[in-house]
Amino acid sequence: MVQKKNTLTKTGIVALLACVCCILWGSAIPVIKTGYRLMEVDAADTASQIVFAGVRFTLAGLLVLIFASIREKKVLIPDRTILKYAVPVCLAQTVGQYFFFYIGVAHTSGVKGGIITGLGNFIAILMSCLIVRNERMTGRKMAGCVLGFAGVVVINLMGKSLDMGFTLTGEGFILISQVAYGISTILINIYSKKVSPVVLSGTQFTMGGIVLTLIGVGMGGHLGNVTAVGVVIIFYLAMVSAVAYTLWSVLLAWNDVSKVAIFGFVNPLCSVILSALILGEVKQAFNTGSLAALLLVCAGIYIVNCRGTNKKE
Repeated sequence: MVQKKNTLTKTGIVALLACVCCILWGSAIPVIKTGYRLMEVDAADTASQIVFAGVRFTLAGLLVLIFASIREKKVLIPDRTILKYAVPVCLAQTVGQYFFFYIGVAHTSGVKGGIITGLGNFIAILMSCLIVRNERMTGRKMAGCVLGFAGVVVINLMGKSLDMGFTLTGEGFILISQVAYGISTILINIYSKKVSPVVLSGTQFTMGGIVLTLIGVGMGGHLGNVTAVGVVIIFYLAMVSAVAYTLWSVLLAWNDVSKVAIFGFVNPLCSVILSALILGEVKQAFNTGSLAALLLVCAGIYIVNCRGTNKKE
């Protein structure tokens, strides 16, 4: 157990696994757009998008539980203890975050949505330090968050304009989704020390996916054209969620929130780069702006994770 703890708390290992998560999440954006096109889900059809997300997360949860059962060589059925912890995580992460996110995205610009989404990592660290007090806020952590968020702003403003309008169902809902993300990050950090983060992840995904599917169907959503390629895309997206969120949960179980959450600022960079490669948006991604954003994010990650000589820093 000591060896496992030492391995999962090493900065290099945390960086490697966290970046794997961000690459997987980054690949989801262009693949989701492809899935919408194949399954005839209109960009303004929020209800059908929620159904799409619900099916994806339900399958993701089942895959995680199947994997865990194979590893443990027994069928893992969530008991009352797991459910006690999975329900609040499910409500915050899968249901709260994604329900408000999908509606918010439909009522605001991609630029403002991307910038507000970048606040989620900042909110998670602030909550951990100032509200839950699981760790101490330092100048390094604050500076790292500011640099990381600056990188998100730069990557989202490249060649685009930003208006200052604000609506509850647009920017407001995306902000609520990021607060939900911050809460779920804290809960996972706490609960993953009490129960298996793998089983916790699988259980909350399955429950949350079912709830989202029912909500989407209740709003009139549906998947119009389910083909073999579309099923493969949903399966891939389910694998992305299953692997990335489970790895993220394991990292949160062994490290401070700030040490892990700071890597979340890499996510929008991966999204832009992979969208360029998959969707052909090369000119929009590979330029001085994206390089500046990468440097800002890397600087923020380094500052948060570097060892200071002053204990009161």
